[in-house]
Amino acid sequence: MGKLQAKVAVITGGTEGIGLATAQLFVKEGAYVFITGRRQKELDDAVAAIGSNVAGVQGDVAKLADLDRLYETVGKMKGRIDVIFANAGVGEFVPFGKVSEEHFDKLFNINVKGALFTVQKGLPLLNDGGSVILTGSVAGVKGTPAFGVYAASKAAIRSFVRTWTTDLKDRNIRSNVISPGPIRTPQASRQPADVIARIVSTVPMGRMGEPDEVAKAALYLASDDSSFVTGIELFVDGGRAQI
Repeated sequence: MGKLQAKVAVITGGTEGIGLATAQLFVKEGAYVFITGRRQKELDDAVAAIGSNVAGVQGDVAKLADLDRLYETVGKMKGRIDVIFANAGVGEFVPFGKVSEEHFDKLFNINVKGALFTVQKGLPLLNDGGSVILTGSVAGVKGTPAFGVYAASKAAIRSFVRTWTTDLKDRNIRSNVISPGPIRTPQASRQPADVIARIVSTVPMGRMGEPDEVAKAALYLASDDSSFVTGIELFVDGGRAQI
């Protein structure tokens, strides 16, 4: 029997990278998974790649009406949730002196506003004793050049988990954050190669991580294996945050 047998999970940003790898692993471990993505074709491709026990709901986590539609669908199909993985996010390198209002709003709307309302709007369906997982980043504790707005958005994610650990304790809902280091995802491949190489050079293990390595950490936090774990930041970063 899988570690998530008969569980229902919602994973935002589930069409590629960490989100897709986690959805595939959750299904393998017995869960029914709802994934979201902004682009219908990529969403359809991800559903096909996962294969079974999955539903795709198109939407943008920064748009509250899209989140309402997501949970309306989940409510009609399953009526409950056991795991919310607020994973959708975006990162961009912009030097401090060139940060624009558009850049700031884009990152905070998706990474911070999107994560907050993904969880808040899912609470009526989330079972007592459920698990909330957010995707943070090693950037939240490291001073990476030209990455300041992204880093600040992920520091906010870390703060949410601390607060929600107390806000949701009466329902025995656990809230934790996974903070990856550089991971070999399509989003990483869209960044300048020299920037990624410089970041990787600071990783003690000397390489980028793989999406499935982060997915395994998400499985731990979603399952009963972490039944006494809440409020933590679990780094999956090859040691980058620790030195």
